[in-house]
Amino acid sequence: MQTIANQFSTITLSEIEPGIALVTLNRPERLNAMNAAMLDDFQALCRLLAADDTVRVLIITGQGKGFCSGADLIDAAGATHAASFANPEAFLATVQERYSGLILGLREIPQPVIAAVNGAAAGGGFSLALACDIRIAAPEAYFVASFVNIGLSGGELGTSYLLPRLVGLSHAAEILYTGRRVSAKEAEKMGLVSALVSAEKLMETALTYGRTMLSKSQGGLKLTKRVLDQNINAPSLRAAIELENRNQTMLVFSGDFARLVQAFRAKP
Repeated sequence: MQTIANQFSTITLSEIEPGIALVTLNRPERLNAMNAAMLDDFQALCRLLAADDTVRVLIITGQGKGFCSGADLIDAAGATHAASFANPEAFLATVQERYSGLILGLREIPQPVIAAVNGAAAGGGFSLALACDIRIAAPEAYFVASFVNIGLSGGELGTSYLLPRLVGLSHAAEILYTGRRVSAKEAEKMGLVSALVSAEKLMETALTYGRTMLSKSQGGLKLTKRVLDQNINAPSLRAAIELENRNQTMLVFSGDFARLVQAFRAKP
């Protein structure tokens, strides 16, 4: 992990406790806006985590005052990206699919991902938070689906898929149509975030979730993430249960099940 971590230019990666890795978006002067280099870093990060069983839980946060302010529009408008805006096909391949690849990458890695949202999560930063499994927010945090505010559809980088599943269609429609700011307090009330804590307790709360997950079996965590992703679109209850049955049968014979049941039985 360390060899690849040294190659990152826009994020920092550290194992803050055995089994728990912390990714910090590190462009504070731009409120951690996503540029081409950050997309490359996340692509490398997801490749690394997909092959690294020593990291079992991932926490993502932002350096400075922001979590992530979305795509860096100044960078996107630069001369290096001029060719991408020459025609729709080039834009789709070199811009749109690269940004959306970040969201797909986070959903496809086996580790549960916790977002410790310390400030603005806007545009692509909002999508990044949605792609995490659990969101914890400080009072200074807020969420903005800002796409419609710049002439785009509110359905961007997975928002039209993830947001309704987290807060319901009515809340999602209102947020995506208006492009308004959702405070951390409101986000907690509607179920967008799991906990609202002071900025001083944000990382410790994320670690508390992570430590609890580490007490579970590795296979149990991996297959729980997979079954949640797949069964949200299950065509029927029977199909959902069949996947659950397969997963549970695999884990019963994994060795961890017998060990943990014995430990449970031994408790006074």
